[in-house]
Amino acid sequence: MLLVYASALLVGVLAFAVGRPRGLPEATVAVPAAVVAVVTGLLPWRDALAELRALGPTVGFLAAVLLLAHLAGEHGVFRYAGALTARISGRSPARLLTAVFVVASVTTAVLSLDATVVLLTPVVLATAARTGARPRPAAYASAHLANAASLLLPVSNLTNLLAFAASGLTFLGFAGVMALPWLAVILAEYAVFRWYFRSDLSAPAEPVSAGDVPPAPRWALVVLGLTLAGFAVAQPLGVHPAWFAAVGALALAVPRRVGPKVLLREANLPFCAFVLALGVVVLAVRQHGLDRAVEALVPAHGGWWQLFAVAGLAALLANVVNNLPATLVLVPAVQAHPALLLAVLLGVNVGPNLTYVGSLATLLWRQILHSRDAPPDGRDFLKLGLVSVPAALVAGVLALWLSLALTGI
Repeated sequence: MLLVYASALLVGVLAFAVGRPRGLPEATVAVPAAVVAVVTGLLPWRDALAELRALGPTVGFLAAVLLLAHLAGEHGVFRYAGALTARISGRSPARLLTAVFVVASVTTAVLSLDATVVLLTPVVLATAARTGARPRPAAYASAHLANAASLLLPVSNLTNLLAFAASGLTFLGFAGVMALPWLAVILAEYAVFRWYFRSDLSAPAEPVSAGDVPPAPRWALVVLGLTLAGFAVAQPLGVHPAWFAAVGALALAVPRRVGPKVLLREANLPFCAFVLALGVVVLAVRQHGLDRAVEALVPAHGGWWQLFAVAGLAALLANVVNNLPATLVLVPAVQAHPALLLAVLLGVNVGPNLTYVGSLATLLWRQILHSRDAPPDGRDFLKLGLVSVPAALVAGVLALWLSLALTGI
C-alpha cells in the first residue's frame, strides 16, 4: 500500500511537470510532494536529506551550465552559428540539415541539451526561413539531437551528471568510451532523417538571401573552450566542475554587465528545486518496492545482449515516467556494472525521441515551436520516433559494445 501512495505522488508530480498548467514551474507540485513524502513517513527524513546532499552538487552544476549557455547566447554564439549555417547551406535543404546536425550535436555535447532546445531551436527556425528551406526537418533535428546527441560528455545532459559519479570514470574516460556510441547514434539519426524527410529535402528552396555572417564572438568562444578544458581537468585536481562552469559564466557576464536578478533567473532555480524534490519522491517509490522490481529485471553481466536489454528497458521507462525519474531508478541497480550503466544512458537519452513525455527538453521544444507559430504534429513526432529510436539504439549499443571491448571496461 505504501508503494501505491508513493507512486501516486510521483504520478502527480510528473503529470504536473508535463502539463504545466498556467505555465507554473514544475517545482510547484514537486516540492510539496517531497514534503508530504517525508511528513507522512513514506520516506525517513534522514534518507531524504542524504538524497538532497547527493544531488546537490549535480544540481548546482546544472544551474551553472544553464547560466553559461544563456550568456553564450547573449554574446551572439548562436546567432553566429545560425548565420554561418545559412551561408554554408546556400539554398540546399539537404546541406542545411547536415549543418544543423553538426551544430546541434556540438551544442548539445558542450553546452547541454537545454541550450539546443531553448537557444538553438529559434535560430534553426530562423535559419531555415533565411535559406528558403522547409523548416520541419531542421526543427525536428534540434529536438532529436538535444536528446540523442547528449551522450558524449558528462555535462551534456542531467541524466549523464546523475550517472557520472557512479560510473567510476574520469571526465575524459567517459568521453573516450562514449565517443563511438555518440557518433553512431548521430549517424543513425541522420540516415533516418534523410529518408523520412526526403520530400521536404528535395523541395526547391525559395530564393532568399542568407545575409552576412556577423563577426565571430571570440571572447565567448575562448571562454567556452577554456571552461570545457576546465571540466576535463576538474576531477584530477579535486575540484567540482560546477566551479569551472560558474567561473566561465562570470567571465561572460561581466562584459555584458548582467545583473544578479538576471543571473538568478537564468540559472532556473525553480527547475533545480524540481530536480531535488523529484529525487526525494522517486526515492520514496524506490524504497517501497520499485528497487526490487528493477533489480529483478536488470541482468548481472555486460554482454552485448545484456546491453541491448538494459538500453531497451531504460528507453521504455523513459517514455513511461520521463527520463529523469528513469535514471534515478535505474542507476542504483546498475552502478556496480559500468557497462550496464552506460547502456542505461543510451536508453534514457535516445529513448525520449519516441514520445513528447520522454524528456522535459522535448516538452519545452514543443512549447517553443508553438510560440513560434510552427506547432509540431504529435503523430508525426511519434512516426519519426518509431523509426529513429530503434535504429539509434541498435547502432548505439553495438558501438558501445565495441568501445567497451577496445577500452577494456
